[in-house]
Amino acid sequence: MPLMSTWRYMVSLQMSPQNLSFSDSLHIVILASILSLIIYWLIRDRHRVRNLSGKYIFITGCDTRLGNALARWLDKRGFFVIAACATEQEGQELRSCSSLSLKTVNLDLADSSSISRAIAFVTEETEGKGLFGLVNAAEGTTPAAPTDWLRIDDFHSELEVNLLGLIEITLKLLPLLKKAKGRVVNLINAKGFMAFVGGGYNLSKWGMESFSDILRRDIQHFGVKVSIVGHSFFNTEANSGIMERDLLRLWNRLPNEIRDSYGEKYFSEYRKAQRSSVKRLCNSDISKVIKCMEHALLAKYPRTRYAAGWDAKFFWLFLSYAPSYLSDTLFYMLFPAPAASGSTVPGVLINI
Repeated sequence: MPLMSTWRYMVSLQMSPQNLSFSDSLHIVILASILSLIIYWLIRDRHRVRNLSGKYIFITGCDTRLGNALARWLDKRGFFVIAACATEQEGQELRSCSSLSLKTVNLDLADSSSISRAIAFVTEETEGKGLFGLVNAAEGTTPAAPTDWLRIDDFHSELEVNLLGLIEITLKLLPLLKKAKGRVVNLINAKGFMAFVGGGYNLSKWGMESFSDILRRDIQHFGVKVSIVGHSFFNTEANSGIMERDLLRLWNRLPNEIRDSYGEKYFSEYRKAQRSSVKRLCNSDISKVIKCMEHALLAKYPRTRYAAGWDAKFFWLFLSYAPSYLSDTLFYMLFPAPAASGSTVPGVLINI
């Protein structure tokens, strides 16, 4: 018998059902089941909602890069977009580069009366058809600094916009979302995975994570789907300038006792570390986030969570599950130590 034929014959004997043990059969069944589930998920993930024309989508934070880009993209896809902007001028700029079907409304998430006016506007525009999509892309600016540099007002200002305001507008739009069996997409920064600097921003993102999970389970019975889009940090000159300005403002208002405990050298090194971190971790490409938000709005079966950007998928997620010692060590390597600590070891990654 030729050598190749002999080998095939032996393999057939080994793989025949009579020669397979129960353990081998169980392994094959498990592997086949896993493969089938993966194929089913991939096929299911590609299904899209039909008849998109005539559907209304309300987007908060259209004065930001992400919100503005999403509003223009959905407008080109034929949706009736209602874009919330912080000022009338920003709304006019968005309308000037969009179709006539895109409408704008002024919205201050820290003001309940402004939220009520926006809700009335959306209700009137949808004309009883309901709201197919709500995208919460608004983000307030927050001072990022050591915790004892902050006051309670610094936390209030952030939570009122990034958490309480978004919760209020979502609750008031639920009747319209239920009517259209729509979906809610909450945009959450990678800081929702773990806290790295002081301030209310981290608290607001953790709060939105929790609110989104509870909301998803409570309203799925009404056909409304809720998705979270976790994204990377995005670097803009405006954001970097605001961070530097806020840091200087906080430093200048500190009591002398606290300023002396940190020292002028600490402030200088901290500013440098903050600037270096923004440069190292931030991304200027928002297309990954737009793609995730597109899928969350257009997919027949949107995912519960999306991760856009390498740090959202790997870096922050890994650190959130890693031992605290590891994340603390990384922090100590990135930022300097206060003068009162007596430490002579600076953040070794500051100047890299």
